[in-house]
Amino acid sequence: MFCILLAAIPSTILASRPKPKAGHVLVIGIDGWGSYSLSKANDIPNLRMLMQQGSYTEHKRSVLPSSSAVNWASMFNGSCPELHGYTEWNSRKPEIPSVELNNHGIFPTIFSLLREARPDAVTGCLAEWDGIKHVVDSMAIDNFDLAKDWEHQSEQLCEMAERFILEKKPTLLAVCWDQLDHTGHADGHDTPEYYQTLARLDIQIGRLIQALKDAGIYDDTIIIVTADHGGINKGHGGKTLAELETPFIICGKHIKKGGIIDEPMMQYDTAATIAHIFGLAQLRCWIGRPTLSVFK
Repeated sequence: MFCILLAAIPSTILASRPKPKAGHVLVIGIDGWGSYSLSKANDIPNLRMLMQQGSYTEHKRSVLPSSSAVNWASMFNGSCPELHGYTEWNSRKPEIPSVELNNHGIFPTIFSLLREARPDAVTGCLAEWDGIKHVVDSMAIDNFDLAKDWEHQSEQLCEMAERFILEKKPTLLAVCWDQLDHTGHADGHDTPEYYQTLARLDIQIGRLIQALKDAGIYDDTIIIVTADHGGINKGHGGKTLAELETPFIICGKHIKKGGIIDEPMMQYDTAATIAHIFGLAQLRCWIGRPTLSVFK
């Protein structure tokens, strides 16, 4: 009788899943932010604070090619180009058929995974580059929006994110800046202009941290700051470490303070780590692994 009853229990109940680590996650993505800049940037107090109060690595690697769409896809899709199919800097749809499709007809993302598990979760993705919308499954997101005039209003995306945090207290919000990558192409990586843009973004990151506090959710939030790729000269997409290595900073509830992440980390481990934070079962088509060493 016991065996019959046990067999009748749904497998989802029997499966061992981690308990959620926090109620909210804020992902801050900085396009074109290479790890080489951390040792040279002088005016990034908010990023330094997150590093000191949380855990970080300067050696998270991008997938190849080390350019935008393919790496934003890997960041949110938990998998590699060979599986999700986005293979170019400006991919608008998979060049290779995705190995698996969700109910929206695209490769499963962290947003669709959260939506299926928790339909009531409030999600958002705010960006400056319109290419982001093609790789995050915008149909699974409550609010996807673009800062369309960011080149003339450098604080537009920050203001949009502040309003969304204060009004909606989102479960998962991704804020993706393109300004640093734009500076890298116009003036060059590792230039005074590059560090000026990074300093400006650091101020805006501080404003988002304050918005979390004003919304009353800061103590129940985990903040992740990372990038799609780095760069050299005025470009990216190559195989140098300056192009491949990007920072990964994680800070907040249940995160170790002052910890350097020693384990290898890839772009697609970002989505897996977010899934672990929310206690979500990972899909087999994802190859990313959660970075468990950062948690208390």
